[in-house]
Amino acid sequence: MKKVERINIIMRYINNRAHFTISEIMHEFNISRSTAIRDIREIEAMGMPLVAEVGRDGGYFVMNNSVLPTVRFTDNEIKALFIAFMATRNLQLPYLKSRHSLAEKLLGLISENQQDDLVLLNQILLFEGTNPHNPDLLDLSDLPHPMLEQLIQILLVDSYLVVSVEEGRETKSYPIYLMRLFREKSSWQIEGFDLGEEKRRIIPVDNLIDVKPYPEKKRISKKKIVEQLSKQEEAINLVLELGPKAIAQFKKYHPLKITISYTNPYQTTAILKTFINVHHPDELAEITNWLLFLGGDNKVREIPKEVVEGLRERVDVLGNK
Repeated sequence: MKKVERINIIMRYINNRAHFTISEIMHEFNISRSTAIRDIREIEAMGMPLVAEVGRDGGYFVMNNSVLPTVRFTDNEIKALFIAFMATRNLQLPYLKSRHSLAEKLLGLISENQQDDLVLLNQILLFEGTNPHNPDLLDLSDLPHPMLEQLIQILLVDSYLVVSVEEGRETKSYPIYLMRLFREKSSWQIEGFDLGEEKRRIIPVDNLIDVKPYPEKKRISKKKIVEQLSKQEEAINLVLELGPKAIAQFKKYHPLKITISYTNPYQTTAILKTFINVHHPDELAEITNWLLFLGGDNKVREIPKEVVEGLRERVDVLGNK
């Protein structure tokens, strides 16, 4: 019997009794004491209000004769959940183990006919990152960086952190106020305010070695952080008018800091305004490649000369191939 099926049966068994013991669960389901205890703890974590009784004849009972409501999904809800799981393959998302257990529980709740539908969907639907010759084969490691879940758990409690990162052969530590955790170009990134240098800083999660809370006595207020960032806002030096083809390309991919404003109700034209740090070689190269990716369906209102030179160089290289 699969774990999910066993837990579902144990839950029904518990709901039909005013009182039960670990020994009864062991005997009824032919499982070890440690397995019975783990299953009971998981059932409690799912929301069943169990109360433990101490003493020689102690055991458990369900508080106020409460029962868990039966979870029922429509056929379309089941398909929506399953397709969402399929679409997130190869995205290195956090809580992967929980996602797997959730999928198992979902399959344990539905009928055989509904399971057959999901098998068929798995055969005919393909998403980005899926190997068309073997849909179940992951082209990338589906496991996220081991620090990602730990980082999220800390962030739920505190945003003032000291992060230790590996930079080349050195380990450096930065005190930051974390503003966002985002995923761009298949990589998780931290966007934070460096409390030491008082500036915005982007840190790849892949480089993280350790994360811990920042001492409270050294912190500055969130209000002051917002004020400092507003003072440091760079002047806009790239302005483009986008047509429908360029907008379609923009939707496929764009750097996180770049946004557009639609200029008609049909969202077929838009204005793009941003700042490009032309003194940062990596950023200059990235924006040059991305502008070529956008294509020719745009009009330039304002652009740094360094970006123009980079575009010309790339076009010359492509023309000589």
